[in-house]
Amino acid sequence: MGTPEFAVSTLKALIEAGHEIACVYSQPPRASGRGLQLRPTPVHAFAESQGIEVRTPLSLKSPDEQQRFADVNADAAVVVAYGLLLPQAVLDAPKFGCFNVHASLLPRWRGAAPIQRAIMAGDAETGVTIMRMEAGLDTGPMLKVGRVAIGAETTAATLHDELAVLGSQLIVEVLQNPTAIGEIQPADGVTYAKKIEKAEAHIDFSKSSFDVRNHIHGLSPFPGAWCMINGARIKILKCAVVGGDGNAGKILSDDLAVACGLGAVQFTMLQREGKGIVDAATFLRGFPVHMGTRLS
Repeated sequence: MGTPEFAVSTLKALIEAGHEIACVYSQPPRASGRGLQLRPTPVHAFAESQGIEVRTPLSLKSPDEQQRFADVNADAAVVVAYGLLLPQAVLDAPKFGCFNVHASLLPRWRGAAPIQRAIMAGDAETGVTIMRMEAGLDTGPMLKVGRVAIGAETTAATLHDELAVLGSQLIVEVLQNPTAIGEIQPADGVTYAKKIEKAEAHIDFSKSSFDVRNHIHGLSPFPGAWCMINGARIKILKCAVVGGDGNAGKILSDDLAVACGLGAVQFTMLQREGKGIVDAATFLRGFPVHMGTRLS
């Protein structure tokens, strides 16, 4: 049961491990692109390419839909960023229960956007937790944990890919012993990774250089942190903390170093509206920005 690209790695790993995939559940196709054509989710598209039945209910709340799920007669359900709440009847249906691949070190960053929130908060590490699901939001007992360091170069895109692979490896290990009880999550250290809102993407240069970098990298590539430069809205996809001092938002050099509330950052990957992502040197050739420019 999964929807985005993150979940495809797990489905592939389960197939390669020799598990029989009785059925795949995914979010319904959505209209996207210029033609607003209905497009299946990444999990849906991959499952169909493998000849696996795909179901896309809008909800699992109805008794009929719950009975349809029970009729699959599954030994286990593996849930990865599915996007629908599982009622108790669904949680209880598989013989060994439902297992969730969650991209954080629980109980930190329960919820919708754990990858982005870990980077934005400046966490030194994150990881994947495999838990046995229960009715609460990411509250179930932990069966296996894998850790990954978050470095100065880490973006949501690079961390997404690393955790997707790690999660797929861990769930295969967990399913070798599906009756394991697991470890109850501690009561201390609970945080919630609320969904990323587009309004959060505007860069606040009054913050420290480290906070600005974490904000930019946590939202890269989507939705993309942005600021206004010479009247144009520019997304900043990567940057580096550098030395420098000045009024927050002021360009300090001809290579796009920008003053923050404390310290400075240097933009390294940028994107103009309607254009592709380019490095700073390429960006400046087509969009000159001079030292002393104030960003808003």
